[in-house]
Amino acid sequence: MKLRKTILTLCVAAMTVTLMTACFGGKSATTSGRGGEVTGVGGGKSFREPAPFGMTLVKRGWLKMGIEQQDSLWGKQTPVKDISVDGFWMDDTEVTNSEYKQFVFWVRDSILRTRLADPSYGGDETYMITEDKNGDPVKPHLNWKKQLPRKPNEDEQRAIESLYAYNPVTGEKMLDASQLNYRYEIYDYTTAALRRNRLNPSERNLNTDVIANPNEVVMISKDTAYIDDEGRIVRETINRPLSGPWDFLNTYIVNVYPDTTCWVNDFRNSENETYLRNYFSNSTYNDYPVVGVTWEQANAFCAWRTDYLLKGLGPQARYVQRYRLPTEAEWEYAARGKNQTEFPWENQDVKSGNGCFYANFKPDRGNYTKDGNLITSKVGIFSANSNGLYDMAGNVAEWTSTIYTEAGVDAMNDLNPQLDYKAAKEDPYRLKKKSVRGGSWKDPESYIRSAWRTWEYQNQPRSYIGFRCVRSLASSSSETAKMVKEAKKKNKKSKRQK
Repeated sequence: MKLRKTILTLCVAAMTVTLMTACFGGKSATTSGRGGEVTGVGGGKSFREPAPFGMTLVKRGWLKMGIEQQDSLWGKQTPVKDISVDGFWMDDTEVTNSEYKQFVFWVRDSILRTRLADPSYGGDETYMITEDKNGDPVKPHLNWKKQLPRKPNEDEQRAIESLYAYNPVTGEKMLDASQLNYRYEIYDYTTAALRRNRLNPSERNLNTDVIANPNEVVMISKDTAYIDDEGRIVRETINRPLSGPWDFLNTYIVNVYPDTTCWVNDFRNSENETYLRNYFSNSTYNDYPVVGVTWEQANAFCAWRTDYLLKGLGPQARYVQRYRLPTEAEWEYAARGKNQTEFPWENQDVKSGNGCFYANFKPDRGNYTKDGNLITSKVGIFSANSNGLYDMAGNVAEWTSTIYTEAGVDAMNDLNPQLDYKAAKEDPYRLKKKSVRGGSWKDPESYIRSAWRTWEYQNQPRSYIGFRCVRSLASSSSETAKMVKEAKKKNKKSKRQK
């Protein structure tokens, strides 16, 4: 499946426009000074980042990350370190089944549009855009303004039917999940910016005593993927000599449909077929957190969400940062709230004075229902923490972008700490552990503390792990906070008028 544009194309275009703006925007450098004094040049009109839908601003700050008082019950040693984190946007709830379905259906409809344009299924070329408004050729991409057929003809019906499969025993018709593959590309700006990866050998070492070796071979690692002749996803990590900027463009293909079988695979000798058949497909669970999604699928969702957003922003897209999974440090900082408490609420108890629990977890041995829920609960039914974030403890545990190591924060920087490792397929399985935070509906009180660390393999779906997205700020924290206040006042005013 091909996207209309890749995230790379948008980012490169953004960099070009930004550079041109810097060169030609604002005041003239030769006329803005006074009496020969340096006064600076104008930066043009500043970008005011709007509050993204469904996200909350977490302002930059400081955190003592980890558990200062070691757990006497479990004896788990958790590293502790003072760290500082920049501000960011964070989903106020975990990503729901409804939101993830939008991703799944987008992938389904993109495949269908591609097939409707295929001569094998009628060849309706209006489903594909190959020229711009001036008639000049462009890279072929899907025409999303073209409506899918309401009364399909024979060829169109064949295209639609090709997306479905039938259970050979029961005859039940269902969406063929094996076809729902999403292809995306991510440019690794961080690796590309490393001095050792400069294309000009003389720029790789600033020590003037060292003579640059023009024949020096710099090896890079690049992720790529393709669909083989049998329709299987093949992932490869290529190690090769540095040759150009395209070496830092990584390609991924991910099957996006959640593993609904996790309900029976996670709990043997249990009767969970109801969840297997209904949890993701039945609209009753639309507002429940999506589960059965791997770390790889969560990253694919972030990439799609970024691409989906940028296409609707126009020229301002160049300023907006991409959606991603939170780092482990960002997650803990956001969960602890403004007062950096042990739990996402203000006291150390897990329920209020009148006996109401603050989160969905397992309060007692085998008694999952003591807090009013059996499995997951609708997102946002428990009170938010002081950052305005819901379910940062319990409901579902959440993927982070950080690789899991026992050293934890000790191995990280104290400024925006992160340990990032893109495990190759050939790597030992232990290197594919990712940090998971927050605890879930099946975990006891100790596991839902904000500082508690655990892990799961990046390709392992679970019925108790979901995720939420974050987005780095495109403007300063103070300017963004001002925008949020203005947006809240505007919303209150419009509600009063209604």
